[in-house]
Amino acid sequence: MKLYRPPFALVLLALASLPPCVQSVSAQKWDKLQQPGTLPSNVLPRQLENVGIVEKLGNPIDLSLQFIAENGYPVALSEYFHKGRPVIVNLVYYTCPMLCTLVLNGETEAMRAIPWTPGKEFEVVTISIDPNDNFDTARKKKALYLASYDRPAAGWHFLVDKDGNAKRLAEMMGFRYRYDEKISQFAHPAAIMILTPEGRMARYLYGVHYSPRDIRFALAEASEGRTTMALEKILLFCYHYDPSVGSYTPFAMNVMRGGGVVTVALLTWYIMWMLRTEKKRMAAIKEGLA
Repeated sequence: MKLYRPPFALVLLALASLPPCVQSVSAQKWDKLQQPGTLPSNVLPRQLENVGIVEKLGNPIDLSLQFIAENGYPVALSEYFHKGRPVIVNLVYYTCPMLCTLVLNGETEAMRAIPWTPGKEFEVVTISIDPNDNFDTARKKKALYLASYDRPAAGWHFLVDKDGNAKRLAEMMGFRYRYDEKISQFAHPAAIMILTPEGRMARYLYGVHYSPRDIRFALAEASEGRTTMALEKILLFCYHYDPSVGSYTPFAMNVMRGGGVVTVALLTWYIMWMLRTEKKRMAAIKEGLA
């Protein structure tokens, strides 16, 4: 019987195709890391200092804060908090070139997969952190996502800033962002927040893909006034590719690193599977010869 030989050539080919982001940092020269835009992976660039999420579970937000609704009229947050109805809050900006769209797309996809509807079992409030966004932009963004949601959703509201209240709300929620004047973009994390009907922070969900099960459980718990600490935090940052320094942004690098980690994990599983298969085949051969 011909012995099984693992296709190591395939493994070597796969290893050779790994992206540079999964290679050891020690293999790179420190002087190269000191060049603009090539910081070590554990060091955030200056633009992302104080950007991220600080969970404030159980803390209340000020429901008297006013914003401009998509119809152009001022409205207080209290208009969207009703007895028995938890609220999902998004802090985004409508001209965001990258991450905000992914957050809204992921949220929409997850909401389509649960049997509840905004305006009945819960509310959704999407607020722009950009003072330059106006209600017409909010109206267009709302039309786009309600069409994607593909069913009536009277409880999904799109608001813009009024009197700097978006920044105040973000601070209350622990959502930290900053504006980069050089490129006219906001550096901000990717997350959605779930609040109780009374306006207390109940749950943070991170990333750009949200499990329908997680959203449903978070809404159910929030409706009962319960809070839950997030066990997994995959925090992405919205940023850009800067051609002047020839480097990727933290968001792009995080995505590439994530892809590299998945690749390594798959290769590790594949090698372990081959070794187990070889061991079983050898045992079968010995048993047949006995």
